[in-house]
Amino acid sequence: MGGFSISGMDPGKADREFLDEHVLPYTGAQRDDVRLGPTHGADFGVIDVGDHVLAMATDPLFVLRELGIDRAAWFAFHIIVSDVALSGIPPSHLSVDVNLPLDADEREFAEIWRVFDREARDLDVRVVTGHTGAYAGCAYPTVGAATALAVGDPDDLVLPTGAELGDRVIVTKGPAIETTGILATLFGEHLDLPAETVDEARDRFWDTSPVQDALTAAAAGPVTAMHDATERGLANGLHELAAASGVRLSVDASAVPIAPGVRAICDAFDIDPWVSSSSGTVVMTVRPDGVDAVLSALADEDIPAGEAGVVEAGRGVSLDGDELPEPGSDPFWDAYETGVERWGIADGDETHGDGSA
Repeated sequence: MGGFSISGMDPGKADREFLDEHVLPYTGAQRDDVRLGPTHGADFGVIDVGDHVLAMATDPLFVLRELGIDRAAWFAFHIIVSDVALSGIPPSHLSVDVNLPLDADEREFAEIWRVFDREARDLDVRVVTGHTGAYAGCAYPTVGAATALAVGDPDDLVLPTGAELGDRVIVTKGPAIETTGILATLFGEHLDLPAETVDEARDRFWDTSPVQDALTAAAAGPVTAMHDATERGLANGLHELAAASGVRLSVDASAVPIAPGVRAICDAFDIDPWVSSSSGTVVMTVRPDGVDAVLSALADEDIPAGEAGVVEAGRGVSLDGDELPEPGSDPFWDAYETGVERWGIADGDETHGDGSA
């Protein structure tokens, strides 16, 4: 997931150099109502609408059917609403574009959409527009895209550019949450691990949404910036938050939570958990006088979190006093492909259709 190469594209988001050359110089007209436009380390954009702010974020509609339809649709929905929740304002509206393959199963789509409806109702989110169709060249798992909106009070807005010197760094859940949950769900039965360990690792799948983390923290105390640790993992999430705010983060690895099952799965696939995709993990900066309130609120929601560092002058990230390199790639997809090559993947409807592990 390390961006684009000369000969073609690697999986995942474009890297910083590609964006600087091809995207960020070409963003259309300058408008006074844009409070936050595209920038490195920003998960969302913000515009002013009267006395309110409107945060918005667009992501792929990613339905990994091998997980089983319930899990896959749940994950797809939360990918879409996750980024905008990092604004500290609850998601409120969705626009969804569904581009199905020509051989798509109508009943399968109906199952996916019912999960979307269930999750949207749970978060008080309304689908207000979109597009649905089937086209040549479209294929699972990426079958469209969606834009999530969050309308709220400017005083409640948390910008990724807001970290200030002396703020404390809080990390929820820890590294490799997504990597652990998905690999254990798909391939856990084939690994030489105790059944209890595999079950713990599979439970990480349901930790892959950062929505509750972000909204709980923002409501509890003076959070100054938030970012989620998706592609290239917690290491990249720390770097992106530091870059967005123009600061340096000094982090203590021992203060970062490590969820059950993470080490076992990462060891089994010989991957570094700190650079492995970790949707569900939130990196945030909090004013010193708000740390206890934020940690207490997260604990009340059974969300593991630790005060793991401090915001300093400078650039980049240090881990235990040493410079933490900015990761150039994510080992998750290589591990996924390795699993497919070694063991294959059973049809999701047969193996996980009820949402169970």
